[in-house]
Amino acid sequence: MFTLPAYHEPDFGSSPLSGAQDALLASVEVDGVAPEGFHSTSMYPEYVRVGGRWLLARHSRMDASIVVGRDASGAPELRVVENRNLRRGDLVVLGRSEDGSEGVFVHPDGFASPSQGDEGADAFSFRQGRSRETAFASDYDRLYELLRHEREHGSVVWVMGPAFAFDADARHAMQLMVEGGYVDGVMAGNALATHDLEAATLHTALGQDIYTQRSQRNGHYNHLDVINRVRRAGGVEAFVRQEGIEDGIVASCVRRGVPMVLAGSIRDDGPLPDVIGDAYEAQGAMRGMLEGATTVICLATMLHTIAAGNMTPSYTVTPDGAVRPVYFYAVDVSEFVVNKLLDRGSLSATPIIANVQDFITILARGLGLM
Repeated sequence: MFTLPAYHEPDFGSSPLSGAQDALLASVEVDGVAPEGFHSTSMYPEYVRVGGRWLLARHSRMDASIVVGRDASGAPELRVVENRNLRRGDLVVLGRSEDGSEGVFVHPDGFASPSQGDEGADAFSFRQGRSRETAFASDYDRLYELLRHEREHGSVVWVMGPAFAFDADARHAMQLMVEGGYVDGVMAGNALATHDLEAATLHTALGQDIYTQRSQRNGHYNHLDVINRVRRAGGVEAFVRQEGIEDGIVASCVRRGVPMVLAGSIRDDGPLPDVIGDAYEAQGAMRGMLEGATTVICLATMLHTIAAGNMTPSYTVTPDGAVRPVYFYAVDVSEFVVNKLLDRGSLSATPIIANVQDFITILARGLGLM
């Protein structure tokens, strides 16, 4: 049975934290420009001493500033804000130390347990890395348990590349995940939604049959025709309902009210009218979805995976004030992709090297959906 690890706050009563001074604050003078010496956030819980109290931001992300404001009751609270979104008059935390000496303490070990680790394990042993040769069976077992827990107690966001739309079994497996209640949000690009709708209406993706992968005559028109029809309908949801589509990932999200954030790119065809073309508006929409996430699963999309990783902290504060971990999985057939994510600072990510079409069908079967 899956249980969340307990969170252990820092010992603020012991030195050096007990004698720490309040953090220095400076006011923003120009919109979008942080004061010199601003403190930049990490993925870990970070406490700031304000008015003699150590405060933790409810929502965080990497590479942002901490603004000290007031909640509805007038008590001080922390907001983590991208520098471009800072506004004149915001009070920003200063300091480049993370040990509490400047009123900022980074706490990377809050979920660590004294019993963790392999007691008596050899200092040297084989196969300690994560590669295409790694056995991932235990990762799947943990993921089954985690997803069953999250269906009742959390929020699972899926970050998806278009590979799902090219295979009939993968589309069906992901549709079952949505219908089974294991999907609370989807973040993707124009391609996933376009080719999933192409598959639902024409049984092709990029003009290839989604089961046999045989190219159809004039198939290169198919996705363009679908985009045109969706634009004529006024949007994805209107198109799905107008056409009575019940097959596929997008249609199942529409039917169950699962929100989708579709972020555009410079090479998009069309795009679909729901795609957000402004990169920073798209980033804001992604972060808004991730703020409520307790598990994030990224599949076969390097840029969206790294973007989501940079916006996802290792923790979240629940409505009742409890601090719990945010689980982050990166699944890709390329070791380079998941290692690049780790290189960018998303150190709490669990990498799984797998073809995502195989991954999702294994996952759906393991959860009893297929």
